[in-house]
Amino acid sequence: MSVVREQPAGPAQAVPAPRRSAFVRRLLAVVALLLFVLFAGLGTWQVFRLQWKLDLIERVDARVHADPVAPPAVAQWPQVSKESDEYRRIRLSGHYLYEFTTPVQALSDLGAGFWLLTPLCTEEGHIVLVNRGFIPSSGDIAARYPARRAGAYPCTARTADAVEVTGLLRIAEPKSGFLRDNDPVNNRWYAREVGAIAAARGLDVGNVAPFFVDAGKDQDPATAPEKAVGGLTVISFPNNHLVYALTWYALALMVAAATWWVARYEARRGQADE
Repeated sequence: MSVVREQPAGPAQAVPAPRRSAFVRRLLAVVALLLFVLFAGLGTWQVFRLQWKLDLIERVDARVHADPVAPPAVAQWPQVSKESDEYRRIRLSGHYLYEFTTPVQALSDLGAGFWLLTPLCTEEGHIVLVNRGFIPSSGDIAARYPARRAGAYPCTARTADAVEVTGLLRIAEPKSGFLRDNDPVNNRWYAREVGAIAAARGLDVGNVAPFFVDAGKDQDPATAPEKAVGGLTVISFPNNHLVYALTWYALALMVAAATWWVARYEARRGQADE
């Protein structure tokens, strides 16, 4: 009597998944191409931004270390800009209008306090706001620097208390790093907004330069009502464009590698189907 023995079932054969349709494959290829072009384009844009930033740093460095020059003339005021003039070293002569000093809230290397912006009546009869320097937060700042109005102040030459100031030309700040708006009514200032300060002090806005000057170190006169520490201008330009460029290029390469892998996998599945 013969006995028929059943063979144990072997491991189940894996059935390859069917290939994606031609439409899906083309759609994936188009999406991959668009992503590659996008990431590569963003990387290239960051390369151009890197070159722009390096040129900016070089220009500013040259201005900061150049010999001081005369401030822009009145006819040149409309053309003064960040690109062409900011951080240029200039020299001013005139006398301070201390009674119209404006304290602007600040954070510096010396801690929290205020910048003291004082109008300087130049020898030419114009007014330039000068950031004389930093004072720490102490006492009642509003009482020490009340919101006086000048009215029609005659800016004329005066030799008795004449000063000479060398500093960096700065462009007026429309906003501050404190994310607060200036409050001229209550004499609270957070941004060095030249036009608003001049108007609040009753100065002839048309005769006030549209920029201000950061005075250099040890230039505050001994006759000043309160000694301010100058020369604290921080010149720093964040430059992360190379990192950003490498990141975008890496993403473009990842998309290319993933596309190659998917295409190779689809080709193998096509061969298995055949």
